[in-house]
Amino acid sequence: MWVFVFFDLPTETKKGRKAASGFRKELLNDGFSMFQFSIYMRFCASRENADVHTRRVKFSLPENGHVGILNITDKQFGMMEMFVGQKETATEKPTQQLELF
Repeated sequence: MWVFVFFDLPTETKKGRKAASGFRKELLNDGFSMFQFSIYMRFCASRENADVHTRRVKFSLPENGHVGILNITDKQFGMMEMFVGQKETATEKPTQQLELF
């Protein structure tokens, strides 16, 4: 599973910038990586793991702004067509994730 977080947060005030920066830092601390400036993504080994990270995102939502969360399968992610300019690029491969029991 892949979890995508899309957001549009107000940054007109110092308080807004601090909240937006804090939200991005929380995403990075939870293992998300930047896909585009306000789109972050994370690979999860299972639906249950994706649910855990979705709950963490919901817990750290800023007071204002718009945030969307999208879960897609690895197969769906692999069908995405990626371009840099007009040149097609390969999609990102999931990182190896270790599980401790």
